[in-house]
Amino acid sequence: MEENQQGEQQEMEQAIQPIVEMGSSTIRTGRGTVHVLTIVGQIEGHQLLPPTSKSTKYEHVMPLLAMVEESEEVDGLLVLLNTVGGDIEAGLGIAELIASMSKPTVSLVLGGGHSIGVPLAVSAKRSFIAPSAAMTIHPVRISGTVIGAPQTYRCFQDMQDRIITFICAHSRISEEHLRELMLRPDQIANDIGTVLEGREAVELGLIDRVGGLDEALSCLRNMIRQQKSGSPQATPDATPESAR
Repeated sequence: MEENQQGEQQEMEQAIQPIVEMGSSTIRTGRGTVHVLTIVGQIEGHQLLPPTSKSTKYEHVMPLLAMVEESEEVDGLLVLLNTVGGDIEAGLGIAELIASMSKPTVSLVLGGGHSIGVPLAVSAKRSFIAPSAAMTIHPVRISGTVIGAPQTYRCFQDMQDRIITFICAHSRISEEHLRELMLRPDQIANDIGTVLEGREAVELGLIDRVGGLDEALSCLRNMIRQQKSGSPQATPDATPESAR
């Protein structure tokens, strides 16, 4: 009896350890195996953030995504997002990896999917957002010393164009509308850009559906079932949630 309890405790500790270290876990049920990845706080890039900051480290997430893609045990990926943004190259790199996965992927924005969190949210094959969540869309910004030269501003513009191209390629929003939202001067008190609530993000075509954990998991399980049966996956429902 005591040995069984010790074995169960060790199994529980092994299951909890990946959550503590990298914010990820694997859920195994009779309906399939789903890997859950959380992207929270600030996306950490080439520089370390202070230990008091909540962060998602790209050097952890990138090999983890490769492992999920290659694993014969994992059937699909659920990405839970609550991020303020962060390093552009790191965030965009993670988004590119998610978008290039062959396995079913679903994202769910909870709390916020701001700044570089927007490409991360749309990178999955299906995207959901909680009604109370928000997404901030704004131009590329940088802190620290900036060389006041035309080449510098052209570099910023090129970086912004890469982000816009990615978002438009993985959502239903038009490039013209996205640029307009980025440059609005009347939405944010100390910046330019736009803050979208959950239903607004769906109505504008940025996110597929308003929903929570149950809806996101149900969608992912359906995608897994379709992939296993060889059926073509249906395209995202383009009907705004408010019109249902």
